[in-house]
Amino acid sequence: MKRSLSYKIALGGTLASMCLLCQFITGVFPIFYIIMPMICGILVTVMATETNTRWGFLMFLAVSVLSLFITPNKEAALIFIMFFGHYPLVRPALLRLKPRIMSFAIKLVFFNVCIISYFFITVFIFGAKEMLDEMGELGKYGGLILLGTANMMFISYDYLMDIAEDMYIKKFRSKISGKY
Repeated sequence: MKRSLSYKIALGGTLASMCLLCQFITGVFPIFYIIMPMICGILVTVMATETNTRWGFLMFLAVSVLSLFITPNKEAALIFIMFFGHYPLVRPALLRLKPRIMSFAIKLVFFNVCIISYFFITVFIFGAKEMLDEMGELGKYGGLILLGTANMMFISYDYLMDIAEDMYIKKFRSKISGKY
């Protein structure tokens, strides 16, 4: 179904404001600094589903820039920019790859590149050298254990993205578009 330009702009503005609210919540409750960017990723999926990938990308760019300026938790903004914001836009192309094991392996590599980049930017650009000092206490395998845990989190997130997308399409899409 072809949507009007005003519909796309209104939907993008509404979803972007919801993303910024989620990002702002991370400043009030820092414990949510990973969960809220995940929710924002689901909202980017909604935008891409209702319009197209280009409009989803525009929303991702708008939320990324604004979250860097107005949200107090810069780590949450950075993890949204580095992974959770653009992964929902890349994911459909990765899901089309055959065989499924290759698709899964490429998704894991993509995630690891993004998360390792996020880690180094956080440590060396934002000056979170304390994180490296704390890892030294965990032993020389602390970083690998942390990366392994992050990979398990990614596998769960990827599975939950399937569920969230199906639930949106089956339960909520008709309510948003106005057709019951």
